[in-house]
Amino acid sequence: MNAKTALVRRQKNSSKLPLVSRIRAEETSRLIPSKYSIGEDSVLTRIANDNTLLADAFDLDSATNDRLLAENQLLPGIGTHELVFGIPYASIINAAFAHPHPLGNRFNGPDRGAWYAAGDVSTAQAEVAFHKSVQLAEIDRYYDEVTYDEYLADFNADFHDLRRAPAFKPCLDPESYAESQLLAERLMTVGSLGVVYPSVRHAKGTCFACFCPALVTNVRKQFTFSFRWDGKPEPIIEKIRT
Repeated sequence: MNAKTALVRRQKNSSKLPLVSRIRAEETSRLIPSKYSIGEDSVLTRIANDNTLLADAFDLDSATNDRLLAENQLLPGIGTHELVFGIPYASIINAAFAHPHPLGNRFNGPDRGAWYAAGDVSTAQAEVAFHKSVQLAEIDRYYDEVTYDEYLADFNADFHDLRRAPAFKPCLDPESYAESQLLAERLMTVGSLGVVYPSVRHAKGTCFACFCPALVTNVRKQFTFSFRWDGKPEPIIEKIRT
């Protein structure tokens, strides 16, 4: 097979999309650092104890807060009409879409986030532990302790399904998000609601990437976990609050 033929076949394959499955999932698990959770004191209260200074600090923080900017139609990646309001944990939901990682994640780019969740808390813990361990590896120091709050959510929607889709195996590359982000771009252009896929970090685990804030339903706060690194890449995980 010559290079030209290979290119043509790749272009034909690239026009295909994963099959769609109806997803009815309850109590999916998402772990968020406790410092971002509702009910936690803002870090600003620790550095500005004067009421006037604190008010000024909050104004400055709000002016650069991506979630608040999105809620006021000031972000390019997501519009106000897509966000949710007046429901429990609306700010937690909106923040997932308005605060993307600067390099993006597996199924989103740097301009628009997604709600990532796992089918069970063990899978969510494995995903979080992996990414935090990568950060610690960059400084060659596996010593840290972080608490995460678990948020449960339910889904009842049609998601593109990668669980039995060998043609899209490159989108599950454990070392790269290049192919998966390209697929996500294509899915967004056709109005995809989200992706269900096998966890890359936890054997037999299932993950979800929901593209629409309104489809993240019945959000409720569950447990709090401590992740402690004591010199090894694998953290010690303990439940500390219920």
